[in-house]
Order: sequence, then C-alpha cells, then structure tokens
Amino acid sequence: MTHSTLPAHSHAMPWDCPSYPPGPYHFKNREFLNIVYRTDPEALRRVLPEPLEFDEPLVKFEFINMPDSTGFGKYVESGQVIPCTLNNKAYGYQRAMYLDDHAPIAGGRELWGFPKKLGQPRLEVHHETLVGTLHYSGLPIAHATMGYKHETLDSEHVRTAMLETPTLLYKLIPDVDGSPRIAELVEVGLDNLAVKGAWQGPGRLQLFEHVFAPVADLPVRDIVSTQHILTDLTLPLGRVVHDYLT
Repeated sequence: MTHSTLPAHSHAMPWDCPSYPPGPYHFKNREFLNIVYRTDPEALRRVLPEPLEFDEPLVKFEFINMPDSTGFGKYVESGQVIPCTLNNKAYGYQRAMYLDDHAPIAGGRELWGFPKKLGQPRLEVHHETLVGTLHYSGLPIAHATMGYKHETLDSEHVRTAMLETPTLLYKLIPDVDGSPRIAELVEVGLDNLAVKGAWQGPGRLQLFEHVFAPVADLPVRDIVSTQHILTDLTLPLGRVVHDYLT
C-alpha cells in the first residue's frame, strides 16, 4: 500500500482489516426499554460537562436490543442519557454505555465518541414483565422491570418527542504522549425513523455500585416514566458543536 493510496483504504483500525464498515448504519427492529428517573441535582452537576446545562435533574436509563444492524450485526447495549441544553437547544448527553460486542464498541468510540465499554446487558420478556439487566465484570449493575405493553402510545408523539432529540457525546482522543488530541462535543441524530410500536406502563429501576461502571453515582430518587419502543432507523455520522481545545 503506497503513501498516496493508504488514506483512501483506511477508514478504521486496523487499517488493513477494519473492525467495522463505513457508515451510515441501518437498524431494523431496534427495541428500547427507557426508564426516566429523577436523581440528585448535585450528583448530576458533577458528571455533566460544561457548557451543558439542565433544567430538571432527570436521567434516562436505556436498554436496547439490536437484532439486525448493518456492519455490526446483533448486539445489546445499555446506559444513561442526561436531558440537557446547549445554546438553548435540547439534547440528550450520553453519559455511559455498556455493550456485549466489539465492533460497535470500536466504531462508536472511534467515529462519534460514544462512551462505550464491554458489559453484559440483556433485554427480555419474562411472562408479563419486560426485564432489562446489566452486568459488568460478572457483577450486577442495573435491573429494570416494566409491565409488558400495558398502554399503547401515539407513534408520532414518540417519534418527535422522544426519538428526534439529538444526542451529545464528549469525544476524547489522546495524542501519542497522552495529552488530549481531540476533546469536543459531537452531535448525532437519527434518520429514517419509523416507530413500529410504543407502549408505557409501570416501571422500576435498581442501580448497584461498581468502581468501573459508576451508574449508581446518579441515584434513583423516583421514577418519572417508562416506555417500550420498537423502531427502524438509520444512525448517520456526526458533527462537532463544541471544541474544548480551541
């Protein structure tokens, strides 16, 4: 491979056998269990980077089944999203993510800056209950339960109010000497959204302490809402909205 042609054939690491194909990425039957809860405001301020702001101390804990995604295949992920604003625009700041597959971990971190780590999330139906579980290094980190399809939600409202809010990511890439080479906020939205079903019902969420998976640093004070959503969508590439190094 020559110096002049190398960049054209190197979209990801390792350059001669990339961990994932070029995007965008399409998902079929992507299934969400979202539990929105109220947490401690001071705890939220400690983990939300400036210049992001929040009105209410809310956190969304999500469990996501992805049975069919281009390039990434089949996997499950779980994590925390903080509703916030930047320049008076509403976002969801992705605070933590845990996945059970290498390719979307590598792609998510390298391309967008998703804070992905290897974990053991699951989303399953047990009789009358939708159950989300998250383990990290063999220990329980989160347990979520929801009454299965108790009340149907309006699909258009779910699409506009819950899924079209863009995500913000703090992308941090070190230089070879360990200093920051990239430190920026990246915005990414969802395209081609099709809500195939949406429901709400009673929900509960338990979080457990772990030094390397600190989801319990944002404790559950009370449950605000619980949704179960089934979608098709496209995940496009992102854009930089704030550069900490300039």
